[in-house]
Amino acid sequence: MKRILSNKWHIMVFVLPTVLFFSFFVIVPIVLSAYYSLLNWTTKTKPTLEYFVGFRNYIEMFTGKGTSFPRAVGHSLLYAGASVFLQLPFSLFLALLLAKGVKAEGFYQNLYFIPVILSSVVVGQLWRKIYNNDYGLLNLFLRAINVETPKGGWLANKGTRLWATFVPVLWQYVGYHMLLMYGALKSISPDIIEAATVDGASGPTMAFHIQIPLIKPMLKVCLSFSLIGSFKLYDMVKILTDGNIGTEVPATTMYREMFKSHNFGTGSAMAMFIVAECLLFTVLLNALFRERADGRTLRERLSGLFRSAPDALPKGADRP
Repeated sequence: MKRILSNKWHIMVFVLPTVLFFSFFVIVPIVLSAYYSLLNWTTKTKPTLEYFVGFRNYIEMFTGKGTSFPRAVGHSLLYAGASVFLQLPFSLFLALLLAKGVKAEGFYQNLYFIPVILSSVVVGQLWRKIYNNDYGLLNLFLRAINVETPKGGWLANKGTRLWATFVPVLWQYVGYHMLLMYGALKSISPDIIEAATVDGASGPTMAFHIQIPLIKPMLKVCLSFSLIGSFKLYDMVKILTDGNIGTEVPATTMYREMFKSHNFGTGSAMAMFIVAECLLFTVLLNALFRERADGRTLRERLSGLFRSAPDALPKGADRP
């Protein structure tokens, strides 16, 4: 086996199927979308250079009259913020709680993970029933404690429809991130935990100074999944509100532009924006978590700019 892996031709044979599959289903569609985004391609035209318009589609999707794409991008950023600052901390709290050791630990792991294995269609229909004005559990509970419910319903009311759309997605993937973090926490050497306990670390001290720093790579993975999932959000919004005004996200706007308005050029430009957005935030996230030569991440270096100059020096550096 070692002899086979040392031969580059053998390695190429094993890797080639995956490379071809990835290229055909990922690279080629992205390249074609980039090409189509530069054309004025509608049902009345053809995707040829004869209808080349350059970056006009990119400009019009943000500045064109009646376009809702900027608002859709704002909604996706809002959901990304909710995912990072609400969903992930709650998932981390559950992971820390389970990793500490509770009765029926395996039962709770499976219980929190059940929504993840359910289809988005099932979850969407479930929450439509929960939000129902007449028999929905949420409204029945609020009326029982004399709390006024939104006029027109949670998914139709202007002030609640956006967050009512986000809640099911946040709820569905709490267990997913919890399980990833839980696995990372359980992989920490018991000797480290025991040594920290002997030194007096417990509770929040153990979590913030020992456990969380040691699972930083897994936190990076969860953040990546969370951000990319936020920018690609489509199915739950489509099921709950059909991506109507007030709940649109980039993917639903792109779908409407391409398959209802038949503006394939503009829709392709929106698709390329989503790809670029995911790539940009992934690169930024990698930069924030990358260790530098002095052992500090970019985030720690940036935070040092807000301190006094002596405090911002790396550990071990000579002070004046």
